[in-house]
Amino acid sequence: MTRGPVEAVMVGAGSRGYDAYGRHALRHPGEIRFVAVAEPNEERLRRFAAAHGIGADRQFRCYSELLARGRLAQALFNCTQDATHVASTVPALEQGYDVMLEKPMADTLDGCLTIARAALRTGARVEVAHVLRYTDFYASAHRIVASGRLGEVYSARMAENVSCWHMAHSFVRGNWRRGVPMILAKCCHDLDLMQWNLGRGRRLTSHGSLCHFRPDRAPEGATERCADEHGAGCPVEPRCPYSAPRLYLGDHTGWPVNVISEDTSLEARLRAVRTGPYGRCVFRCDNDVVDHQVVCVELEGGGTATLTMHGHSHREERTLRYDGTRATMRGRFFKAGRSEITIHDHVTGALERVEPEVGDDLHGGGDTGLMRAFVRLLRGEGEQRNTVLEALESHLMAFAAEEARLEGRVVELQPYRELAR
Repeated sequence: MTRGPVEAVMVGAGSRGYDAYGRHALRHPGEIRFVAVAEPNEERLRRFAAAHGIGADRQFRCYSELLARGRLAQALFNCTQDATHVASTVPALEQGYDVMLEKPMADTLDGCLTIARAALRTGARVEVAHVLRYTDFYASAHRIVASGRLGEVYSARMAENVSCWHMAHSFVRGNWRRGVPMILAKCCHDLDLMQWNLGRGRRLTSHGSLCHFRPDRAPEGATERCADEHGAGCPVEPRCPYSAPRLYLGDHTGWPVNVISEDTSLEARLRAVRTGPYGRCVFRCDNDVVDHQVVCVELEGGGTATLTMHGHSHREERTLRYDGTRATMRGRFFKAGRSEITIHDHVTGALERVEPEVGDDLHGGGDTGLMRAFVRLLRGEGEQRNTVLEALESHLMAFAAEEARLEGRVVELQPYRELAR
């Protein structure tokens, strides 16, 4: 028996909604089909509707208008900004939608708990988009740890090396520059992987701050913008690593360039650089999130794990090192190229290499893997790999890490879990 595609609605047709989930639906029409869309930006609304053949009666300017029509499909993809996740997710769950929710779950601890409680109360499924679990790289690393190949892992080091241009784009000039802690917005992925592979944490400490992207670090002579609306440029722009013209005005028009303007013509991009938020000097923005942070976790199993996040890398890459009683595993995940895992045996000294596959989506195969797993779940063909309570654990760790950083003390994780009860 041939099964038709799962039907879904899209709430938020920006970068993730259009480029990741929408793109997958167009590539795999037999798996999933979007039948309605809600998006306040008129150009994005029309673009998504046209790509997916959605009629005018199923196009909405906001999520509340869509939800007012009742349940229109089996699933709802929530790709709105973090601050609206609670208001847009809870009513959807109450209507019976299964929800694919962009990470982080919400921008506050109370918001995360509210969504988790609503999911448990209604019985609807929430899949938080921790896409790295679905990459071949991290799935391979998980299998190696779970197999016992490393023995008992008592020391683990993980690093989220954010490239300097990504830091400038998303966390200095962009949507995640203030309000939501960086350790939550960027690294709930990594904290999820930590507890998935190594078990839950018992307590943690954290240190970090905003050191570089501040007005007092601006080079002498730097102007408010890389180029103003009259075409005048900043005198230090040619030698600045964060030059907006260099990042946005080249031949590449995919992410992140397509974020600054729906129209990716050179003229439109030039106008966006001269007048929009992505042309601002990185030293003169209204950002307040940290540009480096380290979290040190004591695990319930007795080992320790550290996560280092920083926004000063030459390229976008995650690294890991797990030292076990039988072997050491090291890995480099580079989503735009070759990734590698090596296992060094303590007895024989042998070196084993694993080269995971890297997909062509924005997360090295993770978006595709997540979408296919979600479709199977909705069809009743598979179990949920990352339940809402598992996803919540990484968020609790992130909020605890931010408390530890701000207050300079050790934070126990059990009180956070008591709140989740």
